[in-house]
Amino acid sequence: MPASASPRLDVRRAADRLATKIDWLDSKHSFSFGHHYDPENTHHGLLMVNNDDIIAPGQGFDTHPHQDMEIVTWVLRGSLVHQDSMGNSGVIYPGLAQRMSAGTGIMHSEKNDSWRLAGASGGAHDEPVRLIQMWVLPDEAGVNPGYEQLEIDRELLAGGLVTVASGMERYRDHAAIRINNRGAAMHVARLAPGGPALTLPDAPLLHVFVARGAAELEGVGPLAEGDAVRVSRGGGQRLSVDPAEPTGAEIIVWEMSAQH
Repeated sequence: MPASASPRLDVRRAADRLATKIDWLDSKHSFSFGHHYDPENTHHGLLMVNNDDIIAPGQGFDTHPHQDMEIVTWVLRGSLVHQDSMGNSGVIYPGLAQRMSAGTGIMHSEKNDSWRLAGASGGAHDEPVRLIQMWVLPDEAGVNPGYEQLEIDRELLAGGLVTVASGMERYRDHAAIRINNRGAAMHVARLAPGGPALTLPDAPLLHVFVARGAAELEGVGPLAEGDAVRVSRGGGQRLSVDPAEPTGAEIIVWEMSAQH
């Protein structure tokens, strides 16, 4: 590969993320979000938001509006109840892919209803929910709002990259859910300790986020939970579980073909 095309690996550590912490929410923001604004950190490619949220039991985001955004929610622990103005209502849990297209406008709420769900099941009632919520701009503004979800827990057991959400033509037959952006795809891998490494896709832009556990990336070294690498002109690097991590790692990779 010519020197001019050498990949750029921009490491962003978990502790350096912007943060919002109130009595019911502990949120870490990979990019500018809400009242946190940094003109040098507004997005990476098409990815505008990568929020790492922990929501207390019985709490959450009350009904609020969104417009012209593709929103993907990935739950790591616990369960999140979604309700929106289109009449969609359901529980999002680990291994369930969920996408909401805000389009011309949609209202929704997201709550950790573990206290209510536990009452029906007899389980624990005090479990926080941890989720990663990601926003990508759509190809076109003003599309009809939409909602889609699919359970993919079985596919994740294989250990490789599973295409969770995509608008790319190359993943048309493989993505669990579709987003309205032809230049973006989100993949997830659950890597077992001592298992084989995975190879990052070749793409103009990648955003590699360690959602759980610890990993090692070729050309970077160790990555802790919450760390991210913004890759430009790259791909092909090997990613594996950190040898000192006993429980494995869960990795979210956004593959993007264009800048915002």
